[in-house]
Amino acid sequence: MQTLSTRSTKASSIKRVWHLIDVKDKVLGRVATGIAKLLMGKAKPYFVRHLDCGDYVIIINAKHIKVTGKKESDKKYFTYSGFPGGLHVRTLANFRLQKPEEIIVHAVKGMLPQNKLRDRMLSRLFVFPEAEHPYQDKIKN
Repeated sequence: MQTLSTRSTKASSIKRVWHLIDVKDKVLGRVATGIAKLLMGKAKPYFVRHLDCGDYVIIINAKHIKVTGKKESDKKYFTYSGFPGGLHVRTLANFRLQKPEEIIVHAVKGMLPQNKLRDRMLSRLFVFPEAEHPYQDKIKN
């Protein structure tokens, strides 16, 4: 009689692929969910939650990402230093002028699991404001 067993995924069996995503004229939330799935590796058949199974993701044209409705003026990003008077509030339009790549990083970070693997997943996300990037040799066509 044959016994069936499920093989557990090991860290050595994880294969990582590089993905290039052009976000020019695409909606922020819809793109961020796809990026989060790639970083987590949820589409892989050997996905497990306790291991980092995700791929590398390169995002280009982050400066030209779109948002719907009045989010350009109404969406706010808060940072607080912990000191009195240390609350800093920026709108999306202001954030786009200063650090356009941080808009995507902030959106994707909120969609990743809040555990010890999140920083490791985010370290494989590379965001560039324009189309030029130094990882051309990593992407296979």
